[in-house]
Amino acid sequence: MTPAPELFTQQWFNVPAPITLASLRGKVVVLHAFQMLCPGCVKSALPQAQRIAEIFAPDKVAVIGIHTVFEHHAAMTPVALDAFLHEYRISFPVAVDVPGEDSPIPQTMAAYGMQGTPTMVLIDRAGNIRRQTLGTEDDLRVGADIALLTAESWNG
Repeated sequence: MTPAPELFTQQWFNVPAPITLASLRGKVVVLHAFQMLCPGCVKSALPQAQRIAEIFAPDKVAVIGIHTVFEHHAAMTPVALDAFLHEYRISFPVAVDVPGEDSPIPQTMAAYGMQGTPTMVLIDRAGNIRRQTLGTEDDLRVGADIALLTAESWNG
């Protein structure tokens, strides 16, 4: 299994303080990478992430969004993201990925080897990547995978 890299973030929304993956050990983490101007993100991935956050117990499953901008940088500012999250009623924590230093690819996106958005990463309670997928997925499949991860024994 591959340990999940820590998130590279420059700003957080919907939480009083920044979150680290290390602070979430013991919970299954559902990391949703998205862009505001990505049709698949807006239509499917973000609503799915919101449903996951509402259905699963927060002491067992943490849903984290990461706004990972690799195109249209001028249009997708943190101010625009704040309005977007309000309009779409996204209530789970959302971070802004740190821009790449020598690349248009943001740092968290690069660390995870993401190929685009939406990307969902399932991280087990020990902090290991268990599944990473590009594109949208069926709710039943995702729910079953999350349920299996929460049922695994963990000695933390």
